[in-house]
Amino acid sequence: MSKRAVASDYNMIADYFIALSNETGSLITNLKLQKLVYYAQAWSLALNNKALFDDDFQAWVHGPVLPALYKRYSSFRWNPICKDVSLDKVKEHLNQEIVQLLEEVSSVYFELDAYKLERLTHAEEPWIKARGSLAVNEPCQQCIDKEIMRQFYSRLSSEI
Repeated sequence: MSKRAVASDYNMIADYFIALSNETGSLITNLKLQKLVYYAQAWSLALNNKALFDDDFQAWVHGPVLPALYKRYSSFRWNPICKDVSLDKVKEHLNQEIVQLLEEVSSVYFELDAYKLERLTHAEEPWIKARGSLAVNEPCQQCIDKEIMRQFYSRLSSEI
């Protein structure tokens, strides 16, 4: 199968992180998966000026969430996601630019637990702006604007 210029949807990005979890033995929950996919999208917007996929994250109580991805793995609840997927197989379907981005995101965020990732997103402008004046524990389905993500993470990358 030929490699794509961009990932067609978030499932391929999610599969990368699940496969990495399988390979490293580091457990991944739906909460952690959401944040890793979010950071992959955010850093693609900032560093490559393009989205990995078209879907929008919503500013849920526990941080950025892709509702359809959440639903896909919701049966695991707070337990680790068990899915037989190989990192080599996933990489076959991604171009080198995307693999490199996912490796960089993984090197920074993968070893953090889900709650640390949640706290990070709660302290960052894209999630805060999307929620507006809502209290931290109030439900929210407001989409997180990709342009705000791009600007925020671009500024962050220039400070590194």
